Amino acid sequence: MYHRDFQHCSPCHVYLMLSVQPDAKPKGCAGCSRKIKDRYLLKALDKYWHEDCLKCACCDCRLGEVGSTLYTKANLILCRRDYLRLFGVTGNCAACSKLIPAFEMVMRAKDNVYHLDCFACQLCNQRFCVGDKFFLKNNMILCQTDYEEGLIKEGYAPQVR
Repeated sequence: MYHRDFQHCSPCHVYLMLSVQPDAKPKGCAGCSRKIKDRYLLKALDKYWHEDCLKCACCDCRLGEVGSTLYTKANLILCRRDYLRLFGVTGNCAACSKLIPAFEMVMRAKDNVYHLDCFACQLCNQRFCVGDKFFLKNNMILCQTDYEEGLIKEGYAPQVR
């Protein structure tokens, strides 16, 4: 039913929702082994599934309702959140040093990773919006104003063009 060697295959799989053709012979469900007589079915891992049968092994969510990908590892079919929770790499926030769970959204600047709430100027605490400029100086995130003031204090006045 699943790949035996997960080291050599990707854990992420795309699945498709297909409409069942009225004149087609019903396919068997990989989850419950019954014939699929519904209007729609899911195709995943080269098998066919009832919409209710393709579920995350941890949280029992219906995978057809949470996106178009599933993850497999250790003979489990998982949603993205549970896959990352169980097998994802965690790290620490470069600003607060607290643990960042593998499933949490983050901001990155070079090799540094930040909680979304921690991604702010480390001098004035100004939060950044999409499209805002920020600067990484001595491993500190700075807004444009604080970065330029620091350059002036150091004697490196930014050139205005």
